[in-house]
Amino acid sequence: MIKKNNIDLIKLIQYYKLINHNLIYNNKAINRYKNVSFEISADKFDNLERLKKSIRSIKKCSLKDNAKNMVFSDGNPKSKIMLIGEAPGANEDEEGLPFVGRAGALLDKMLSAINLDRKKVYISNIVNYRPPENRRPTDEEIKRYLPFITKHIEIINPKIIVLLGSTAMNALIGNEVVISKMRGKWIEKKFGSCKTSVIITFHPAFLMRQPAQKKMAWIDLKMIRDRKI
Repeated sequence: MIKKNNIDLIKLIQYYKLINHNLIYNNKAINRYKNVSFEISADKFDNLERLKKSIRSIKKCSLKDNAKNMVFSDGNPKSKIMLIGEAPGANEDEEGLPFVGRAGALLDKMLSAINLDRKKVYISNIVNYRPPENRRPTDEEIKRYLPFITKHIEIINPKIIVLLGSTAMNALIGNEVVISKMRGKWIEKKFGSCKTSVIITFHPAFLMRQPAQKKMAWIDLKMIRDRKI
């Protein structure tokens, strides 16, 4: 038991060294992964393209009207791990990819701590267009985009879904739950034809504001690492 505790402590220290950097970056979006292509089935490719077209064809959406780019996804569409955040920010809107700003840099560090990266996971958001001033999407906006992220999940068909933050949790699990009580638990859930295991953890942007919670996020990350898929 003492040996196991020592190993866990060493891993926790390594995790903190990895993600507890000063997070000093410029405001320019991180241009990455755009040239990475993954061979996927024709059906999956066609379904993803149809979903993109459906999102682009949304009418009378203030988010869409005020955004520069639709932010659809990043990572490997063949992955069995899908991460879902809240909504694009300014850098994401500029680049057209999710999690490319400061929170994205921290997310990369968190993934690296469990031997993952964007070539091994698939990333999207509840809402595909940036809310003005990076505000939280309204309940009405979430409701409008919910069918699209649900279909997105069904197409990717992941074995594990990681919900990053309370907005993603409330949209896909329910408004009656709070993240402090729901994080770090496996939930079996079905989205269309996709049966998957869902785990909730804190959004990287929240961890930047509340660094004391990184220890709890490490527990969640280890659960993802140790899950058999």
